[in-house]
Amino acid sequence: MKLAAVDIGSNAIRLQITKVNFFQEKYNFKRLEYLRFPLRLGNDTFKKKEIGPENIHRLKELMRAFQILIQLYEVDAYLAFATSAMREAKNGKILAEEIRREIGLKIQLIDGNKEAELINKSLWNHIDKKTYLHIDVGGGSTELNVFKNGKKTAAKSFKIGSVRTLENQTSQPLFSQMEQFINEHLSREKNVIGIGTGGNINKVFELAAVKGKGLFLHVSKIKEVLSKLENFSTEERINLLNLNEDRADVIIPATKIYLVAFEKAHVQKVMVPALGLKDGMIQQLFDKKRQEFFPVS
Repeated sequence: MKLAAVDIGSNAIRLQITKVNFFQEKYNFKRLEYLRFPLRLGNDTFKKKEIGPENIHRLKELMRAFQILIQLYEVDAYLAFATSAMREAKNGKILAEEIRREIGLKIQLIDGNKEAELINKSLWNHIDKKTYLHIDVGGGSTELNVFKNGKKTAAKSFKIGSVRTLENQTSQPLFSQMEQFINEHLSREKNVIGIGTGGNINKVFELAAVKGKGLFLHVSKIKEVLSKLENFSTEERINLLNLNEDRADVIIPATKIYLVAFEKAHVQKVMVPALGLKDGMIQQLFDKKRQEFFPVS
């Protein structure tokens, strides 16, 4: 079985194609293709409230290319989800319908709660009975989830994101609301463990050059990386730290958002499992299709 996920975010757009192998009553996922294209739809939406002609053209061409790859890989099922930038654009729904009609790719505009739910699908293998604060910082929104005793006990999406912050479209009251949410659900908890997902925290983990195996990063190390990033110009981040151009500017505001949340919850240790929306989409597809391909006898 082959499954595909198209994640249309505010800062970049991703395609992942995964093969599900089934052997001796067990299954595993093998990634066949992963593409990330730096199309920043958030620049249009968060400033002008709609996606402009140039990005409409580029998005359609990219979706055409993704559709061709989905067909060439003979994918059995796919999902294409768009998050805050396309969801909030005045012409987002119209654009999704044009892409469906012209290209044949069906795009669904999902809200922050659905986004968080999908990301959670990819996390359950890492959740145990401890208390966790999971944060996913995107270009246009930040999703917070609280886990206690192996269950999700609270979740909320905030219009706080790296691209939105760059465009000065994030207000201080929103940060206050985020801190209030954390205080409401975690103020009495001790030893809260952080979980960070998203491309920016993955890059911070890489820049931290953590020795040894494992998925954990101390908050003090995140602060060190942030300080290093702030001492470099955007050009230096690209050429000396080997960051992509569309990562070099958003990584600082994104890291600050993570730190605001983690510090409010008194988190000392953060798990960075390198999972995200696309992985949750693949999991949802698999959950739906597994009985069809692997019926229970």
